[in-house]
Amino acid sequence: MSTLTGRVVIVTGGSSGIGRAAALGCATRGAKVLVTARRRAQLDEAVADHPNIEGFVADVARPEDAARTIAMAVERWGRLDVLVNNAGAGAILPLADVSATAITGIFAVNVVGPSLLTAAALPYLEAEKGAVINVSSTFGQKPGAGLSHYAASKAALEHLTRCWALELAPRGIRVNAVAAGPTESGALTGMMGLSSEQAAAIEDQERQQIPLGRRGRPEDVAWWIIRLAEPGSGWITGQVIGVDGGLALT
Repeated sequence: MSTLTGRVVIVTGGSSGIGRAAALGCATRGAKVLVTARRRAQLDEAVADHPNIEGFVADVARPEDAARTIAMAVERWGRLDVLVNNAGAGAILPLADVSATAITGIFAVNVVGPSLLTAAALPYLEAEKGAVINVSSTFGQKPGAGLSHYAASKAALEHLTRCWALELAPRGIRVNAVAAGPTESGALTGMMGLSSEQAAAIEDQERQQIPLGRRGRPEDVAWWIIRLAEPGSGWITGQVIGVDGGLALT
């Protein structure tokens, strides 16, 4: 498979889960891939997946890291073709428990970070007629108790996707999103901060609610990210593709 040979891809939050699977999929198709994460140890594991993958310590919640990330890829390989805004933040956050700090933290990663990264990438994406792929969630459209601010941030990201697609089409840049359902990525105990017991209970509930009867695998979602990155998707922009086993239908 060499559908991305010669192309350069950035995957934020690429050290685990969906991001890691997307990075590996792009690398095996010939792309040079820069994955970002906040911790070097996790990056080293992802880099070991394939010789085409390199790691860069960066935090999408830090505005100054946006330009640094784009510059790293361009300095290393001389171009940028695809930006995958995969890094995410969230919490089980009932309205009675909200704080300005919690809300700001979620939006810093899920809305502000992708905005600044995409803005910094524009000259290079325009030069290559490249693509932006945002990773959203089923809950960007589906309401969930205790998920209001996470869901709102993903709804914002999906609308940014559509607005950017219109704005950037004259520059030859495509913008799409993948709305992922519950995936075996460790997000419940990691991003959401749940205990193992709490996560297991929620996972069981999700399996019962998902029409196809299982939670997703990172590769299920990564497959669509890769498709949107490939030249064969050159006439697709402004779309939000749900990959969730039918959860959005319930």
